[in-house]
Amino acid sequence: MPITICEVGPRDGLQNERTLLSTETKLALIDRVVAGGVRRLEAVSFAHPKRVPQMADAEQVMAGVPRGGGVSYIGLVLNERGFERAARAEVDEVNMVVLATETFSQRNQGMSVEASLRAWSRIARMAHDAGIRPSLTISAAFGCPFEGEVSPDRVRAIARQAVDAAPAEIALADTIGVGVPTQVTELVGAVRDIAPGVALRCHFHNTRNTGYANAVAAVSAGVETLDASAGGIGGCPFAPAATGNIATEDLAYLLERMGVATGVDVRAAAATGRWIGEQLGIEAPALVGRADPFPR
Repeated sequence: MPITICEVGPRDGLQNERTLLSTETKLALIDRVVAGGVRRLEAVSFAHPKRVPQMADAEQVMAGVPRGGGVSYIGLVLNERGFERAARAEVDEVNMVVLATETFSQRNQGMSVEASLRAWSRIARMAHDAGIRPSLTISAAFGCPFEGEVSPDRVRAIARQAVDAAPAEIALADTIGVGVPTQVTELVGAVRDIAPGVALRCHFHNTRNTGYANAVAAVSAGVETLDASAGGIGGCPFAPAATGNIATEDLAYLLERMGVATGVDVRAAAATGRWIGEQLGIEAPALVGRADPFPR
């Protein structure tokens, strides 16, 4: 079964980097990943610009993205005002985040988990009415930086409430990179039992070097989509020590060598990873771009 790699570098990648890139550079990044075969991108966040200044130009970015060619653009929204901005910017999809723990939810979104789920229901209804695909991410599903272990029952309960609003997709996010493959198998199975007709996506960070093992476990569990970031950049600005996402080029290399089609050109993705590192003034964490191509 082929796997869709959803490129999250333009949003989740850049939001935790200290360097603020211009709108033109962000659009160049999007152009590069689309040219390299990616057909689904989390391009922008409609968070308050004072909270996430890296995303302050969301409308300008969406006005300049290459349209057509089967490319779908996701905008992250946290409330109805964010959704209204996203709809005006003509995103193809909106993604809402619900945190798995109360402490993280208050620090990240300034509301309880229950309030966040109510907001999700309203946003999902608005999205369906507007013909925009709504998806929900359960963040910190594998562990919380403030409360520690997260019970699978907690994730299951959130998914059970969320499914009433008819999400097109549910994503499980290891926001701080603490998960291991056995957790992936358990959580994917739990959510699939609750929402058997809903597409599943996973979002992994490689903070403790388990991100790629988790990705393989997700593929084995039947997940349709995996998030990844060009160069492996990014993290969560509201989670202490949350380092980068798994890298698009490293994930594509791994899956393609396993015989799992992704549609991503590994060499082009590696070049993009090196390029975005240069724009940010860092050495990107991805490894494939540092090695000789194989096979030559």
